[in-house]
Amino acid sequence: MISRRIIRTKVLQILYAHVSSPEKTITQSESELHFSIRKTYDLYHLLFAILGEISDFASDRIESRKMKNLPTADDLNPNLRFINNRLINRLRSDKSLNDYLKSNKLNWSHYPDLIRGIYATMIESELYKEYISSPIDDFQNDRQFCENFFGNILVNSDLMLNELEEQSIYWNDDLDFTISMVIKTIKKFKGADDQNAYLMSLYKDEEDQQFTTKLFRKAIINNVENRKIIETYTKNWDVDRVAIMDILIMQLALTELIEFPSIPVKVTLNEYIELAKYYSTNKSSTFINGVLDRITKDFREEGKIVKAGRGLLEA
Repeated sequence: MISRRIIRTKVLQILYAHVSSPEKTITQSESELHFSIRKTYDLYHLLFAILGEISDFASDRIESRKMKNLPTADDLNPNLRFINNRLINRLRSDKSLNDYLKSNKLNWSHYPDLIRGIYATMIESELYKEYISSPIDDFQNDRQFCENFFGNILVNSDLMLNELEEQSIYWNDDLDFTISMVIKTIKKFKGADDQNAYLMSLYKDEEDQQFTTKLFRKAIINNVENRKIIETYTKNWDVDRVAIMDILIMQLALTELIEFPSIPVKVTLNEYIELAKYYSTNKSSTFINGVLDRITKDFREEGKIVKAGRGLLEA
């Protein structure tokens, strides 16, 4: 589930925390890195669970309206399309989802205001109104609504974003990515009776897990050497005045360029330039691009950057 881009982002965040806390050991910071990644996986499961919570809230509202002293015709004959959503009910019975939520004590039971607020936003949306009034009533339409719920309603919910920021510092930048993984998973479900396990594993494969640990460890171990390299290529700058985040981004890029022969140079440069756009100053991406471009050119000529594998010789 965790993409290489998210791995790089998490490594950068924890590396920054590590250099900001000299008392921390590599082992302690590495443990925090894996905890941070696991929290993203927790959020992935929690997002699936929120559908059932909102459905339960909708069901309770329907029952409450039926009990009014003077219920209307709509109160007595409500539209049940949403609470009968086949994908939501399919997720309720998903063993791997329920086991993970239970074993990690993950739920939304303590956040009724959040559920109420998202429900209110949802029922006012055109997507919801079109869904419950659609003449098409099948699993595919139910699934499409769930995709739309995540991709258009939840992703733009300030309530959700604020709540996640309060719940965990590790979720501050995770919502967009995690929602994209939820939608990708939802697309795999074929029908209400489809009992296949579609939830993603934490890492795509063992190689990605090893990439995470190696990138982080090597960046710390080679910190002094990489900083000297950066100083050499920023000789017209006072390196102590260069933003610390810029230095860390370049150190990580250097680590990846040198230590991972199977990753194309262009991929590495593009990824860290994108990180600079998000996590550093307005001019950082241009500055970092220029420095890394010069380092890469010289290091390839000197044989310090060697790429192996099909299509990587000129990458």
